[in-house]
Amino acid sequence: MASTILSSGVRNNLLTLQQTTAQQSVIQNRLATGKKVNSAIDNPVNYFTALSLNDRSSQLTGLLDGISNGIQTIQTASKGIDAITKLVGSLQSTIKQAQADAAQNRPTLAGTALASTAEKIATNKSLKDIALDKKVAIAGGVAAEATSGSSGNLAVELSGNTALNIQITTGDPAAPSSTTNVGIALTANTTMRDVVNAINTSGVATAFVDEKGQLNIKGTGSETLGVGIGVGATTTDAETASETDAASSNAAFNLAATARETGVDSSNVTSAVRSNLIQQFNDLRDQIDQLAKDSSFNGINLLQGDRLSIQFNEKTGKNQTKLDIQGSTLSSDNLGISKAGNTQLDSLFNFQNDLDLDKASAALTGALTSLKSLSSTLGSNLSVAQTRQDFTKELANVLTTGAGNLVLADPNEEGASLLALNTRQQLSQTALSLANQADQGVLRLFG
Repeated sequence: MASTILSSGVRNNLLTLQQTTAQQSVIQNRLATGKKVNSAIDNPVNYFTALSLNDRSSQLTGLLDGISNGIQTIQTASKGIDAITKLVGSLQSTIKQAQADAAQNRPTLAGTALASTAEKIATNKSLKDIALDKKVAIAGGVAAEATSGSSGNLAVELSGNTALNIQITTGDPAAPSSTTNVGIALTANTTMRDVVNAINTSGVATAFVDEKGQLNIKGTGSETLGVGIGVGATTTDAETASETDAASSNAAFNLAATARETGVDSSNVTSAVRSNLIQQFNDLRDQIDQLAKDSSFNGINLLQGDRLSIQFNEKTGKNQTKLDIQGSTLSSDNLGISKAGNTQLDSLFNFQNDLDLDKASAALTGALTSLKSLSSTLGSNLSVAQTRQDFTKELANVLTTGAGNLVLADPNEEGASLLALNTRQQLSQTALSLANQADQGVLRLFG
């Protein structure tokens, strides 16, 4: 078959039209896919660079789920600590209630009547105003001591004595945990009221004279209370006298002579109110343990000693970045909160004993400090995890945007180019038609 020979003008116009059509096809493909680089043939460097950036962005996006779970695990533990803190606050309230019920189990020393009712009426004085000095009667020029308690006075010898000392001990009398001395000047005008006031300033005991004329000395705590009263020529003499039974003036105040050495305790006194608070305290304490066990998320409990690892990048080995959080075993025992009871045991808080209640209060304060420290640590780790979560999201977005800049087509630019090519195509078709008309001019020669 013979080849068809085209004129130069027709062939050039046809070639231009073919090139325009090919360019239209390329731009239409870009507009359809949204990319100007669809394969390595289009632009090898941009294609493979974008592929790498998109791959890393995808890997980082995959890590976001793990980071999110880690954040929720930390927040769950933090919420658990907040709830346990409230329980410790409730335990403190229970202790305060027990401490408020103090009057029922205070050790109290009570003497016999200081003076008779008839004597009180005769002297027209309250029992607190009864003078302390022992009056001296003169008989035949010889000084003779009057009967103790006569004429509204107590049997405290003033002759040669100018000081009175009251020694108050708490705890074991053989080895008291606290010894307090309060003294007053001793004169003919010193009264029982002065003694009561001095005891009330001690801070470790209170005193009053009841309607029966008895001196009552009550400890401010539940520890064994001992009281010794002594007089002397000087403050030192009076203090020494109050420490020894032989020179004690306890008997003058109708207290036992051995009240300082043996004391009186309240170990046989049980407060019903405090006993009822024991179960309340122990129930709250048990709730701490149960709440800590329930503070888990996705099988990890940072309040039960579990370990949490949050991965932040797609790499492995030494190049991997992550956050490791070692949990703590949180329990009432680890917080130093012992059980409550009615007995004096090392493993219990004796609710009938003020010192044990003080120890319980101090233990709860220490527990709050530990909880605050643990909460602060979790808060710091949570801040790190949330910061890395935000960073990972932003980094993945930057990588995706960078990849897009390398391969994505500009629809505005491509649309304008396609419009220009369409116009060129129409012009090429017109030019081709004109070229054909020129060739057809030869036929006229044969007309």
